[in-house]
Amino acid sequence: MLIQIQLEENFLKMISILSDKKSRQKLAVVLFWLTIWQIASIVIGHDLLLVSPIKVAKTLLLLIQELSFWSAIAYTFVRIVCGFLLSILIGILLAALSAASGILKALLAPFFGVVKSVPVVSFIILVLIWSGNSNLSIVISFLMVLPIIYTNVLEGIERTDIKLLEMAHVFNVSFLNIIKYIYIPSCMPYFLSACKVGLGLCWKSGIAAEVIGLPTGSIGEKLYQSKIFLSTAELFSWTIVIITISFLFEKLFLWFLKRIEKKLERSFAL
Repeated sequence: MLIQIQLEENFLKMISILSDKKSRQKLAVVLFWLTIWQIASIVIGHDLLLVSPIKVAKTLLLLIQELSFWSAIAYTFVRIVCGFLLSILIGILLAALSAASGILKALLAPFFGVVKSVPVVSFIILVLIWSGNSNLSIVISFLMVLPIIYTNVLEGIERTDIKLLEMAHVFNVSFLNIIKYIYIPSCMPYFLSACKVGLGLCWKSGIAAEVIGLPTGSIGEKLYQSKIFLSTAELFSWTIVIITISFLFEKLFLWFLKRIEKKLERSFAL
């Protein structure tokens, strides 16, 4: 009885989603491109060059049943997310210190200039030489996202309204309250923008690092193996998995940040 009720509720939710115009448009777009993909695979007629979405779906269903599939996802997810979160912590800290010290800002400028301009592959090779491949995706994700977080947060701090800061000093507002009520609201839009850019970049660079470094049990290793064995279906399947994980984590993380922003706004209103 309970199962029947749950099925009915899920069905009603699905109907309500499909009744929404935007949802129908998105579904139509997805179906359109899947159709184009299927037609292209039929025209080419060779799975090695372009496998059909149906075969990719079948391969993905087989992969899901394997323990190594989930362990590879866990391995890569933990390391890339750790690199991303570490870049946020270090980036915010360095931005705050640079805003307070012009000397530190000048000293860090060449470093971030080099990180922005040097190809990702160069850093991957250097990290492989220095520390091996076990923590490669952590370091690369961290390095690629750090300049984005640092630059945007620093911009937010420097663009804080000077009149508000002067008024806070006149009324002897504590330093913590200045950070909470003035600096954080000023920096939040810049920080959100940095996270949106950094989330995609950390996954691209982290996976690229794994494909080159081949840490055992990673998604990058699975991608490389699918290339070695000429398994285009597995290559597409793992690519879909990467896109899905990246998309879901981005939505979850940005939702979490917006929740924090709303809580801060409520505290400001009080």
